[in-house]
Amino acid sequence: MTKMTLASYPHMLGFEQLERLLERTAKGSEGYPPFNIEQTSDYSYRITLAVAGFAEEHLSITVEDRQLVIRGRQIDDNDGRIFLHRGIAGRQFQRSFVLADGVEVGEAIIGNGLLHVDLSRAKPEKIVQTINIRKG
Repeated sequence: MTKMTLASYPHMLGFEQLERLLERTAKGSEGYPPFNIEQTSDYSYRITLAVAGFAEEHLSITVEDRQLVIRGRQIDDNDGRIFLHRGIAGRQFQRSFVLADGVEVGEAIIGNGLLHVDLSRAKPEKIVQTINIRKG
């Protein structure tokens, strides 16, 4: 069985980059930390990550090449404590979200163990272009 790609469809011209973005996104889909994505209006979204135990200074949010990257790094401060059971992991993470053209990252808010990142996109303009036909 052959793998179907966007290039396999003759009417899908110029979507090779989209296919690469989808493949890149699929490779980085680890399950930690859990997150939600909600649509807050017709042109805005909110990503919420469960970051219990992470302080503001342990988190960073960047946009790199149309990709929203959220990183968390906790400092392991055992201070001589002896754990009989350690079920709360102090580990680092990186979550990436590919952003479509025109999507802008707004503010980030942390509270009650949740990190909220607001996104918005401009209302698309309706563009109609007429192509002149000339004799050849």
